Amino acid sequence: MNETLKKLFDAILEGDQRAAAAHVQAAIDAGIDPGEILNDGMVAAMSEVGRLYEAGEFYVPEMLIAARAMQRGLNYLKPYLAMSEVKSAGKVAIGTVKGDLHDIGKNLVAMMLEGVGFEVQDLGVDVTSDAFVKAVQAGANIIGMSALLTTTMTSMESTIAALKSAGVRDRVKVMVGGAPVTEEYARKIGADAFAADASSATRVARELMML
Repeated sequence: MNETLKKLFDAILEGDQRAAAAHVQAAIDAGIDPGEILNDGMVAAMSEVGRLYEAGEFYVPEMLIAARAMQRGLNYLKPYLAMSEVKSAGKVAIGTVKGDLHDIGKNLVAMMLEGVGFEVQDLGVDVTSDAFVKAVQAGANIIGMSALLTTTMTSMESTIAALKSAGVRDRVKVMVGGAPVTEEYARKIGADAFAADASSATRVARELMML
């Protein structure tokens, strides 16, 4: 790996926002291709963050700190990515379902997905079925629904029904997650995938894009 990109990789793992931004700028100044900066520096780092989390070496705070450092660097890189027309891994619309105002888990998933190359549309919290339908109509490849309350989980099923009613269910993959959500529940409501945490969400999203 290029030495500048290695420094960027390390800065993200260490959660050093200032260093991450500085190393992105250094890589740009050195003429390194924006796609290479994204893939070899940032995506590689966030993939390693996910591996460390699943291995029990990182926990949610470390993952969140690394994701914030990645986002700081990505903010510098985005204009250059747009100019070089780097292809995204896919478009994900993500939100906490209707009636639920919790956003920490959803925010972390959004940052992790962006870190591994997805274009993320964050719909926020208390998201209606109609808003998810509109996101699919606008081109989302995946919708990610989060719920932290057992009382709001039913909104996931309602949204899938709304996608069917709108005639767009076959155009999108549906991924669900959140503390009370299980793989069994995901299957029951007709979702395409369940993600237990932010790390697995990145892996699951990649797998869904290959289907």
